[in-house]
Amino acid sequence: MDTVTCIKSRRSVRKFTSEKVSRDIIEELVGTAAYAPSWKNTQTTRYIAIESEEIKSKLAAECCAEHNASIINGAPVIIATVIVDKRSGYERDGSFSTVREDNWQAFDNGIATQTFCLAAADKGLGTVIMGLYDIDKAQQILQVPEGQLLMSMVALGYPAEEPTAPKRKTVEDLLTYR
Repeated sequence: MDTVTCIKSRRSVRKFTSEKVSRDIIEELVGTAAYAPSWKNTQTTRYIAIESEEIKSKLAAECCAEHNASIINGAPVIIATVIVDKRSGYERDGSFSTVREDNWQAFDNGIATQTFCLAAADKGLGTVIMGLYDIDKAQQILQVPEGQLLMSMVALGYPAEEPTAPKRKTVEDLLTYR
Protein backbone atom coordinates (compact mmCIF):
# COMPACT_ATOMS: atom_id res chain seq x y z
CA MET A 1 0.00 0.00 0.00
CA ASP A 2 1.36 3.44 -0.83
CA THR A 3 1.88 5.96 1.98
CA VAL A 4 -0.93 8.38 1.14
CA THR A 5 -3.47 5.55 0.79
CA CYS A 6 -2.35 4.15 4.15
CA ILE A 7 -2.69 7.55 5.84
CA LYS A 8 -6.10 8.27 4.31
CA SER A 9 -7.56 4.80 4.87
CA ARG A 10 -6.35 4.08 8.41
CA ARG A 11 -9.21 4.19 10.92
CA SER A 12 -9.51 3.76 14.66
CA VAL A 13 -10.78 0.20 15.06
CA ARG A 14 -12.54 -0.73 18.29
CA LYS A 15 -13.79 -4.24 17.46
CA PHE A 16 -11.51 -7.11 16.56
CA THR A 17 -11.74 -10.73 15.50
CA SER A 18 -10.39 -13.35 17.89
CA GLU A 19 -7.47 -14.12 15.55
CA LYS A 20 -4.16 -13.73 17.38
CA VAL A 21 -1.48 -11.36 16.10
CA SER A 22 1.81 -13.23 15.76
CA ARG A 23 4.83 -12.08 17.69
CA ASP A 24 6.73 -11.90 14.40
CA ILE A 25 4.27 -9.28 13.15
CA ILE A 26 4.39 -7.34 16.44
CA GLU A 27 8.19 -7.31 16.25
CA GLU A 28 8.05 -6.15 12.63
CA LEU A 29 5.71 -3.29 13.59
CA VAL A 30 8.02 -2.18 16.41
CA GLY A 31 10.99 -2.43 14.04
CA THR A 32 9.20 -0.20 11.55
CA ALA A 33 8.14 2.29 14.25
CA ALA A 34 11.81 2.55 15.27
CA TYR A 35 12.27 4.63 12.11
CA ALA A 36 10.01 7.39 13.45
CA PRO A 37 11.94 10.64 13.93
CA SER A 38 12.72 11.75 17.47
CA TRP A 39 14.40 14.63 19.28
CA LYS A 40 18.13 14.42 18.55
CA ASN A 41 17.49 10.78 17.55
CA THR A 42 16.94 9.84 21.20
CA GLN A 43 14.47 7.08 20.24
CA THR A 44 12.90 7.05 23.69
CA THR A 45 9.71 5.12 22.89
CA ARG A 46 9.50 1.55 24.20
CA TYR A 47 6.71 -0.97 23.72
CA ILE A 48 5.06 -3.51 26.01
CA ALA A 49 2.92 -6.11 24.23
CA ILE A 50 0.14 -7.36 26.50
CA GLU A 51 -1.20 -10.72 25.35
CA SER A 52 -2.15 -12.03 28.79
CA GLU A 53 -5.93 -12.16 29.26
CA GLU A 54 -5.37 -11.76 33.00
CA ILE A 55 -3.39 -8.52 32.62
CA LYS A 56 -5.82 -7.15 30.01
CA SER A 57 -8.76 -7.92 32.33
CA LYS A 58 -7.02 -6.20 35.21
CA LEU A 59 -6.29 -3.11 33.09
CA ALA A 60 -9.89 -3.04 31.87
CA ALA A 61 -11.40 -3.48 35.33
CA GLU A 62 -9.10 -1.18 37.31
CA CYS A 63 -7.90 1.51 34.91
CA CYS A 64 -10.52 2.31 32.29
CA ALA A 65 -13.94 3.68 31.62
CA GLU A 66 -16.42 1.07 30.39
CA HIS A 67 -15.95 1.93 26.69
CA ASN A 68 -12.18 1.40 26.71
CA ALA A 69 -12.53 -1.64 28.97
CA SER A 70 -14.57 -3.41 26.30
CA ILE A 71 -11.96 -2.53 23.67
CA ILE A 72 -9.13 -3.88 25.85
CA ASN A 73 -11.00 -7.09 26.60
CA GLY A 74 -11.88 -7.55 22.91
CA ALA A 75 -8.44 -6.93 21.41
CA PRO A 76 -6.01 -9.83 20.91
CA VAL A 77 -3.13 -7.64 22.08
CA ILE A 78 -2.65 -4.25 23.72
CA ILE A 79 0.52 -2.33 22.97
CA ALA A 80 1.55 0.03 25.76
CA THR A 81 3.88 2.77 24.59
CA VAL A 82 6.34 3.94 27.19
CA ILE A 83 9.02 6.62 27.08
CA VAL A 84 12.40 6.84 28.70
CA ASP A 85 11.84 9.93 30.86
CA LYS A 86 13.94 13.10 30.79
CA ARG A 87 15.79 12.47 27.51
CA SER A 88 13.70 13.90 24.69
CA GLY A 89 13.83 17.71 24.83
CA TYR A 90 16.70 17.77 27.29
CA GLU A 91 20.38 18.65 27.06
CA ARG A 92 23.05 16.33 28.46
CA ASP A 93 23.28 18.47 31.62
CA GLY A 94 19.56 17.84 32.32
CA SER A 95 18.36 21.32 31.32
CA PHE A 96 15.55 21.80 28.83
CA SER A 97 16.55 22.44 25.24
CA THR A 98 13.58 24.73 24.46
CA VAL A 99 10.80 26.61 26.21
CA ARG A 100 8.53 23.65 25.38
CA GLU A 101 10.43 21.83 28.15
CA ASP A 102 9.44 18.16 28.42
CA ASN A 103 6.61 18.35 25.86
CA TRP A 104 8.96 16.83 23.28
CA GLN A 105 8.61 13.49 25.09
CA ALA A 106 4.91 13.29 24.26
CA PHE A 107 5.50 14.66 20.77
CA ASP A 108 8.11 12.00 19.99
CA ASN A 109 5.95 9.25 21.46
CA GLY A 110 3.02 10.43 19.34
CA ILE A 111 5.11 10.22 16.18
CA ALA A 112 6.31 6.72 17.08
CA THR A 113 2.80 5.58 18.05
CA GLN A 114 1.26 6.84 14.81
CA THR A 115 4.09 5.22 12.83
CA PHE A 116 3.30 1.94 14.62
CA CYS A 117 -0.41 2.33 13.76
CA LEU A 118 0.29 3.09 10.09
CA ALA A 119 2.61 0.07 9.86
CA ALA A 120 -0.18 -2.04 11.38
CA ALA A 121 -2.71 -0.71 8.85
CA ASP A 122 -0.31 -1.64 6.06
CA LYS A 123 -0.39 -5.24 7.39
CA GLY A 124 -4.21 -5.31 7.45
CA LEU A 125 -4.38 -4.80 11.22
CA GLY A 126 -6.58 -2.37 13.09
CA THR A 127 -5.57 -0.11 15.95
CA VAL A 128 -7.03 2.48 18.26
CA ILE A 129 -4.95 4.70 20.54
CA MET A 130 -6.71 4.86 23.90
CA GLY A 131 -6.73 7.48 26.59
CA LEU A 132 -9.02 8.01 29.58
CA TYR A 133 -7.45 5.55 31.99
CA ASP A 134 -5.77 5.61 35.39
CA ILE A 135 -2.23 5.93 34.11
CA ASP A 136 -0.57 5.47 37.52
CA LYS A 137 -2.49 2.25 38.21
CA ALA A 138 -1.82 1.01 34.67
CA GLN A 139 1.91 1.69 35.14
CA GLN A 140 1.85 -0.47 38.27
CA ILE A 141 -0.02 -3.32 36.60
CA LEU A 142 2.36 -3.25 33.62
CA GLN A 143 5.42 -2.97 35.87
CA VAL A 144 6.78 -0.04 33.87
CA PRO A 145 10.47 0.28 34.82
CA GLU A 146 11.58 3.20 36.96
CA GLY A 147 12.67 6.13 34.82
CA GLN A 148 10.03 5.34 32.19
CA LEU A 149 6.51 6.71 31.76
CA LEU A 150 3.44 5.06 30.26
CA MET A 151 2.14 7.27 27.45
CA SER A 152 -0.55 5.33 25.59
CA MET A 153 -2.27 2.01 25.15
CA VAL A 154 -3.02 0.83 21.63
CA ALA A 155 -5.49 -1.96 20.92
CA LEU A 156 -4.17 -4.11 18.06
CA GLY A 157 -5.82 -6.88 16.08
CA TYR A 158 -7.58 -7.95 12.93
CA PRO A 159 -10.58 -5.66 12.38
CA ALA A 160 -14.09 -6.99 12.90
CA GLU A 161 -15.46 -3.69 11.61
CA GLU A 162 -14.74 -1.16 8.87
CA PRO A 163 -15.33 2.27 10.37
CA THR A 164 -16.24 4.99 7.89
CA ALA A 165 -14.08 8.04 7.50
CA PRO A 166 -15.09 10.93 9.73
CA LYS A 167 -15.55 14.33 8.14
CA ARG A 168 -12.27 16.18 7.76
CA LYS A 169 -11.61 19.89 7.90
CA THR A 170 -10.74 21.52 4.60
CA VAL A 171 -7.25 22.68 3.70
CA GLU A 172 -8.59 26.23 3.94
CA ASP A 173 -9.58 25.58 7.56
CA LEU A 174 -6.22 24.08 8.41
CA LEU A 175 -3.66 26.13 6.49
CA THR A 176 -2.60 29.76 6.81
CA TYR A 177 0.10 31.45 4.78
CA ARG A 178 2.01 34.48 6.08
